[in-house]
Amino acid sequence: MIEKTDEEWKKILSDEEYDVLRKKGTERAFTGKYDKFFEEGIYYCAGCETKLFTHEGKFDSGCGWPAFHTPAVDENIKYEMDESHGMKRVEIMCANCGGHLGHVFNDGPVGKGYRYCVNSLSIKHKKE
Repeated sequence: MIEKTDEEWKKILSDEEYDVLRKKGTERAFTGKYDKFFEEGIYYCAGCETKLFTHEGKFDSGCGWPAFHTPAVDENIKYEMDESHGMKRVEIMCANCGGHLGHVFNDGPVGKGYRYCVNSLSIKHKKE
């Protein structure tokens, strides 16, 4: 697992990326660049470039954040219970750098089951 100091993260991430990935912030709904983005390719962690999701797993959930029904590589996602803000949710993080990605819910598409609700600021898209 990648370990960096806050100062090292601040040098490689924008202020907004740092807030989401390192401080567990969130972008406002419907403002992220990947919410309505459906081009072919792979989505990587914005902090360490670990492969997280593919365009095949992306869908329009209407929640205001990019949504995926499955990760590209199961082992690249880490899960933890999040009871902040008076809610019980499952937080998803990059298993390689610990960066906060968003949350996963069990209300995904029929037959898939899950909705990985991800902040656009925590991912980078690259064409295959």
